[in-house]
Amino acid sequence: MVVKNKVKHFWKLIGPGLVTGASDDDPSGIATYSQAGAAYGLSTLWMAIIAFPLMASIQKMCAKIGLVTNLGLTGTLKKHYPRPILYLMLLFSFPAIVLNIGADIAAMGAVGNLLFPKIDASFFSVFFTIFLLIMIIYLPYTKMAAILKYLCIVLLVYFIVPFLYQQDLMAIFKNTFIPTINFDKSYIAILVGILGTTISPYLFFWQASVEVEEMKHLKRKLVVNKKLIDNMNQDVDFGMTFSGLIMYFIILTTGTVLFQAGIHQIDTVEEAAIALKPLAGNMAYLLFAIGVIATGLIAIPVLSGSLSYIFTETFGWEQGLDKKFHEAKGFYVIISISLLVGLGLNYVGISPIDALIYTAILYGVTAPILIGIILHISNNKAIMGRHTNTRVTNVLGFTTLLIMTISAFAYFYLYLLD
Repeated sequence: MVVKNKVKHFWKLIGPGLVTGASDDDPSGIATYSQAGAAYGLSTLWMAIIAFPLMASIQKMCAKIGLVTNLGLTGTLKKHYPRPILYLMLLFSFPAIVLNIGADIAAMGAVGNLLFPKIDASFFSVFFTIFLLIMIIYLPYTKMAAILKYLCIVLLVYFIVPFLYQQDLMAIFKNTFIPTINFDKSYIAILVGILGTTISPYLFFWQASVEVEEMKHLKRKLVVNKKLIDNMNQDVDFGMTFSGLIMYFIILTTGTVLFQAGIHQIDTVEEAAIALKPLAGNMAYLLFAIGVIATGLIAIPVLSGSLSYIFTETFGWEQGLDKKFHEAKGFYVIISISLLVGLGLNYVGISPIDALIYTAILYGVTAPILIGIILHISNNKAIMGRHTNTRVTNVLGFTTLLIMTISAFAYFYLYLLD
């Protein structure tokens, strides 16, 4: 009974952090991890260990900014920083997030077609888009948050898939804790891709805004104290751990099954699922495909929601998932436009792979700039009061800034070489 009560208490405690972490492993991310495993076996497993403290440190800063200021990241930028910085973020965020949404919708449609071959992939893409629009617009925040949270449970399928196939435990242990770096263009590109898809700018905006949303839902007067900060840190740590484990097990699955079978090129999630079927069996294939759809259903509301928070806070419009459509028309119109434009990209000749490349470029430009701004906000006593960063948080934050800056330059260098 005591254990059951503790589990129930912990489940109530976690929320925004878990959803953020799960959305980080969207279908586009799964494609990146699948390619890492297929191309290089288990040699990138260590990236899951390295990425965790980096992404957790930034997401905690964003969450704390939301709690302390009672504003999203955009609102804080608007209030305390020059407008050109804000408009620059808006300029880069819209195309990047819409392209990401388009790639995810296409992936979900393709996987739906794999599960039900007689139904065209485009039908599934339209179906998922309409389903998500209805869910986001008509469900109140409490139900929406609960659905997203429970959908995260579905992603546990990725923890099962590797064990449907024989594993070399010593090789797994070695590649998890001993980093391998090959100084060739393709390998560096994969490392940069993993960092780019795990530390994505849209998550920064979402995390800060959804913390404000959560406080509205709880109807609590915002009194930020150590307990509130500790609870938030636990939530974010759990979410980022969950995200890192999903990444880890996808690389483990494809690194064991596809790499050893000589399949070294995976461009899309449906290719990964198809390749798994004859090698690891129907169960692995089915679980992998279900996981793709579940993570898409989590990630797309987060992507579209983060974009809508950016726009509405920039222009001072009513916003919030807790509001009904007539109370925040602009907020829901932006969400609707982002989903419909994302869907439309599949019909104008932009392939999911091209969408991912363009998204990575735009995220690569904005991530280091945003991380630098987040660090500045988090150390600004005029904004954060007594809740500025600790020394450990700053070390992790500046390490993330350095690595993401190097990654951005590395990505552009590799991209220009093509």
